[in-house]
Amino acid sequence: MKKIALLTSGGDAPGMNAAIRAIVLSCEYNNLSCLGFYHGYNGLIEDDFIPLSSQLVNAEIKNGGTLLKSARCPAMMTETGVKQACNTLLKNDIDCLIVIGGDGSFHGLLAIKAHWQGQVIGLPGTIDNDLYGCDKTIGFATAVNTATQAIDKIRDTANAFDRAFIVEVMGRHSGHIAFQVGLSCGAESIFSFENYNNENHREILKDLIAKIQTQQLNRKASYLVVLAENLWPGGASALQEQLKAQGDIESAICILGHTQRRGAPVPEDRVLATQLGLKAVDSALSGDDNIMLGLSANQLAKTDLNEAVSKNKPVDDEFITAHKGPLTHYLK
Repeated sequence: MKKIALLTSGGDAPGMNAAIRAIVLSCEYNNLSCLGFYHGYNGLIEDDFIPLSSQLVNAEIKNGGTLLKSARCPAMMTETGVKQACNTLLKNDIDCLIVIGGDGSFHGLLAIKAHWQGQVIGLPGTIDNDLYGCDKTIGFATAVNTATQAIDKIRDTANAFDRAFIVEVMGRHSGHIAFQVGLSCGAESIFSFENYNNENHREILKDLIAKIQTQQLNRKASYLVVLAENLWPGGASALQEQLKAQGDIESAICILGHTQRRGAPVPEDRVLATQLGLKAVDSALSGDDNIMLGLSANQLAKTDLNEAVSKNKPVDDEFITAHKGPLTHYLK
């Protein structure tokens, strides 16, 4: 009989609770014990857990956040912290550790694997969609939907005043949210890591100013800029100041921030999380180890954890080409 440990780590993502629910229900179906550790790896280090049951999780499929809580864990950056986490796993006779999280969470799994002989399995739970080995991460679809709804409302105000708006979206160092949201909202400009280069900053700014001036002069219309976080030097405020100083363009800023990580998961994320949660228990029973589970071309994909965190997952070139070409040619 196996005993499974489960935790959520790093930034929360809508759908984490759906994955927890699926794992717990599958454990009960297979007569396995499941312990949920609170506050990410902190709970593992501090031996802070709760036995999970269907009664506790069955209604959680519709809820955002994570019932197990989440947190950053600086102690996992030290050998002492990692060994303490391993000691907790040994003390509780854990056979398999399942972690729902992103890049940093999986680095923690790899650190544990270096000191512990049990199985480790990762489920991709991050709105950034930046993990190699899967088409979409748990939470990505909801984040895109949340940002799209917000920007649609912003567009109404922008149209009322024929104003330029700069909307900053999350994504850490990945442009998946920026491009999908920008395309879905019909943004006139999308700036992300895939199409922005600091070395060409002046040319990019000059081109943007020209496009906004052309749009507002010829069409008397709003202009929407979707900007990835951690990209523009000085952020959205700096871009706003540069548009005014160099182009006499008035603009407004909206930073969507953590709203993109909040709220009930959309059906796509609920289904994805449920599928991966069930597959995680199947993989544990099959003896799979040191893997991340995901869906690729609607098929279950098992990716080595080292590859999942080390390989790049670029934005589809078709999204970039579409935005550079037919969707914005009228601005030139």
